[in-house]
Amino acid sequence: MICVSIGRGRHRHMIVEHRHLVEQGAKLVELRIDYIASRVNLKRLLQDRPSPVIITCRRERDGGKFTGSEEQRLMLLRSAIAEGAEYVDLEDDVAEQIPRFGATKRIVSLHNFRKTPDDLPAINRRLAAMDADLVKIACMANHPHDNVRMLQMIQQAKVPTLGMCMGEMGMPTRILAGRFGSPFVYATFHHERALSPGQLSFDQMVNTYNYDTITERSQIFGVIGDPIGHSLSPHVLNAAFRDAGLDAVYIPFRVPSADLDQFIDNVGTLGIRSLSITIPHKEAIARRLTKIDPAVKGIEAVNTVVFKNQDIIGYNTDYKAAMDSLEIAMGAQQGDESPLQGKLVLLLGAGGVARAIAYGLARRGAHTIVSSRSRQRAEALAFKHAKDVVDWDARHKVNPDVLINCTPVGMHPNVDDSPFLKRHLRPSLVVFDTVYNPESTLLIKDARSMGCQVITGVEMFVRQAWLQFKLFTGREAKTSLMREVVKRETGPVRSGSAE
Repeated sequence: MICVSIGRGRHRHMIVEHRHLVEQGAKLVELRIDYIASRVNLKRLLQDRPSPVIITCRRERDGGKFTGSEEQRLMLLRSAIAEGAEYVDLEDDVAEQIPRFGATKRIVSLHNFRKTPDDLPAINRRLAAMDADLVKIACMANHPHDNVRMLQMIQQAKVPTLGMCMGEMGMPTRILAGRFGSPFVYATFHHERALSPGQLSFDQMVNTYNYDTITERSQIFGVIGDPIGHSLSPHVLNAAFRDAGLDAVYIPFRVPSADLDQFIDNVGTLGIRSLSITIPHKEAIARRLTKIDPAVKGIEAVNTVVFKNQDIIGYNTDYKAAMDSLEIAMGAQQGDESPLQGKLVLLLGAGGVARAIAYGLARRGAHTIVSSRSRQRAEALAFKHAKDVVDWDARHKVNPDVLINCTPVGMHPNVDDSPFLKRHLRPSLVVFDTVYNPESTLLIKDARSMGCQVITGVEMFVRQAWLQFKLFTGREAKTSLMREVVKRETGPVRSGSAE
């Protein structure tokens, strides 16, 4: 079950949002009365309430907004119990000052906005002993392993426990809490109004992660990277799982480089079956693989890992996705020679995606010239898969048949930038931009206006996601659905480039 937290400055707005949420399917709501700017009228909030409620009045030191005296705050909490609220949230240092009364259930809570303490089980036992019906522990995640410790605490607790790690790194605990035994999890009314760090919206929990359908039997997949908040993969893969009727969820895991090995060691505990791999782990993950797809050897970068029995198997779907996008756009027919054979390609960038594409171009007989702001990286790439290197400032002197952008230039929010000047484009040029947000980058717009054939980053993103879905499940997803989701999610507030 999902409990939706409402924090509004006026009673009327809180009541309206409460009713709206229940109409949208919410079964439990937390009323954060510390957000109310005027004198709190509990009778008004609780009268004719459309669902059970938790009354919370959080002090500033606990992340709340209540600025009155502690005596006033405790009186409000006692009044909520007297008025018959279904739940009341009591911090651990005041829980024993407020006795049980009536049918109101006691949530005894602790918040730590700096770290996740080492002694979570002991803290849980201490809070449970304070006449708690439920224990709530919310702590800041500083390492991915904090999530594992929090979820294990929930699972092993004697008293039902609401455990969550805060911050972007702690997001997995909010999605997996129910799987590990949490009675419910907190969400916010709107994603732009999170009441605690890393809190997801009710809409995200329901429509992106299908929270209420996640059980111990659900298959867990995910994407690891740092940063990870920009990734569209959770939207695309979860929509595909839902469309295919699969009991599965795909979760973003923020994993700093220093924590990669420990995260892989925790895969079994979390129940993860497969992972998408993005920056900065595409190369480092190789040390943990027991088997690799042949293409990985040439590319020296991994973007997909499958855990099968005792094996950790690495793949790279960027390579085939990019080649398919190019060849289909260039009119390739099955059984024919690749239309890339003998073509002069100018490849902008020398990162992970560029390596995958350069590998594919070499296998198809293209002559590739690499240009990057880092001459050293460009030379390293060219040594293995390309014909030559040109300095970044000299890139416009090349007269290619195909231009491929693998840099983030033109990505939201810098939508007015282009890695290649319009005056150097010509109608016979094929232009492929791996940036997918916006889909119509300035480079793509310029290329279209000059009559060039264009391939957008959305095409590559969808194809690599489709290949990952097949590796994950053994089944085929609908590319039309995936494309629709990407286009819906790549709005003005989102960002991303090919993973």
